[in-house]
Order: sequence, then C-alpha cells, then structure tokens
Amino acid sequence: MLAKRIVACLDIKDGRVVKGRRFRHLRDSGDPPECARRYREEGVDELVVLDVSATLEERLASLRTIERIASAMDIPVTVGGGVRFVDDFSRLLDAGADKVAVNSAAVANPDLIACASQRYGRQCVVLSVDAYRAPPAYAYAIRSGTQSQDGDPVAWACEAESLGAGEVLLTSIDRDGTKSGFDLELISICYERLGIPIVASGGARDADSFADALSAGADAALGASVFHERELSIEEVKRRCAERGLVVRL
Repeated sequence: MLAKRIVACLDIKDGRVVKGRRFRHLRDSGDPPECARRYREEGVDELVVLDVSATLEERLASLRTIERIASAMDIPVTVGGGVRFVDDFSRLLDAGADKVAVNSAAVANPDLIACASQRYGRQCVVLSVDAYRAPPAYAYAIRSGTQSQDGDPVAWACEAESLGAGEVLLTSIDRDGTKSGFDLELISICYERLGIPIVASGGARDADSFADALSAGADAALGASVFHERELSIEEVKRRCAERGLVVRL
C-alpha cells in the first residue's frame, strides 16, 4: 500500500509567501525558501508552490523564486502559476520543479495536457481544479478564482485524466483558508470517479482533518495557513494519521 502524503503549500505573490481566505485578502506569511526549508526539516512529504498572481499578470511563475525554493529541497516540488504552453513545463522543470500544475490554460486548451504528458510523462502533469459548491452540485473557477466556468469540476478532472494528467490538485474555494475542515463530499466524489492520485486542499484545521481527508479518498492532504502560523506541526499530523490506521511516512 502506498503511503499517504502530507503536503505543505506556498502561495507566492511578489516573491513572498501569502495566504488569505477563499483566494482573497492575502497577507504576508514569510520568505519562500525559509518556509520551504522549515517544512522539509519538519518532515513534509511534498511541497506545492503556486504563483497566485502569474495568470492574472499573464506571465509564468517566477523562475528565480522556484530556483531558490528547489535548491533547498530534496523532496518533490509541484509548481503552478501562469502555465500556458508546453514549453513552460520545460522552463519550470529546469528551474527545479518535479511536477507542473496547470489550470486556466488547460481549460482553454485541453490538448495542453495531452502534449505535456506525451513530452514529459504523465507523472509531471498535475491538473489544478478550484471547485466550489453550487447547489445542488459543484462548479469550478479559473484565473485564481476570478472567473467561473460552466460544467462539472469532477467531469473535467476525469477528462483531464483521459488526456494524460497524472494527478489532481483539488482545492475547495469555499474552505480555502477557513480552517473549517476539508470538503469530504467533494473528495469522495472525485475518489469514486478518478483513477489518479488526488491532493486535497482547502480547509485544513487540525490533525484529524487531514486524516479525514485521507480517509475520504485523498492520496495527499495539503495545508498552508495552519503550518505557516505554527498552529499545527507536520509531525503532529502524521502521528495522528498513523494512530487512525493510515499509512504515512513517519
């Protein structure tokens, strides 16, 4: 059985780590390489780095920032932000990324997933889905949550899997930064329909909330503000997950 993963996320804006609620009201949370090193020392399994203003500014994630972060890491790093072309994957991978997350550009041009998967391998291609509740179902947004899309986010994730995506970074906009727990229903629906790993994001609250997300079907659970603000340690999360019978790397 593959071990479940605990992931830390660095949202980057203007060269600094930031964090807000539901993608809004961003506040400074520190220096990217410093945060990355701390999480690595604490035993995080992977790191996700998202340049949250890159798409809106029509540019690729800062390669210099990625290089600074990756140079301090010996664990997998996923990078997203402003990816529009297949060659952007090369630029981010060369800067130190192990996987590249794509969102808005893939919605506009799904062939981007297929081309990137063929060139770099499925394991490098991560579909980022920013979903929210739109009763009686779910909807999703692009461009850092500023533009809603028609359609079902889970169906879109399934299409991306068929095109060659190797993983889904599934974020609940409703839960982002709220510390109210992960959207377990959304995770469960994706788990039932997808055959690729799911990284659950949005709503991390306490150690049990991570275990809940992993038990609901996520292969990895991601935290940001609870780690930035030192409300929760990665060791504490892993210990609680193990106590609940989940296989984690201690």
